Amino acid sequence: MRLLLVEDDELFRLGLCTRLQQEPGIEIIAEAEDGETAVAMTNRLLLDVVLLDIGLPGIGGIEACRQIKQLHPHLPILVLTSRTEKPLIAKLIEAGAQGYCLKGIPAENLILALRSVAAGASWWDKNATSEIRAVFEGNQTAILPTKSHETEEQENYLTNREQEILALIAKGKNNQEIAQLLYITPGTVRVHVHAILQKLAVRDRTQAAIMAIHKGLIAPEIINSIS
Repeated sequence: MRLLLVEDDELFRLGLCTRLQQEPGIEIIAEAEDGETAVAMTNRLLLDVVLLDIGLPGIGGIEACRQIKQLHPHLPILVLTSRTEKPLIAKLIEAGAQGYCLKGIPAENLILALRSVAAGASWWDKNATSEIRAVFEGNQTAILPTKSHETEEQENYLTNREQEILALIAKGKNNQEIAQLLYITPGTVRVHVHAILQKLAVRDRTQAAIMAIHKGLIAPEIINSIS
């Protein structure tokens, strides 16, 4: 995993680099201290994921996220910040971030979050996940920005791949069977399953399957494609 680390706190960045470089399969390709530099680096480097702070000098982290996603729509961005205000989550989703973690997260969880977004899944802090779920349960006070089509909101809640995996979970398939059916590795399935459980705020696969059936979380065309 080729990673760009964007963090203006030098001591925090150094500690993060030291820990992440101990993890097999993670390579910190470059570091940036401000949003403009981060955007420029994504144009020069071959990257798998960006780990991005929000409180950056210059254009700031949210604008940097927006510009990076405009230039590289398929480059995953995981936000790591100490900020917790609810409107921030809406701004991050609107800017195209794939995930949001709070500083102080255990190192193993941060690494799992990085692997999740790099694999095409998403990762949101528990509080953010609650806010996201509220939208799809009809809570009008939720903080997500309004989209033009309700179906687009549903698709953005669970990605197509996550819906495919959730449908197979509902059919009783285990990770190995899902991997074989979707031509992906069991490790990738585990990453997606973790993201699904966190998004739905459920403890296990059984609860996820029940929620999928009762709330119609899986698009009909996806169900038909794997039937």
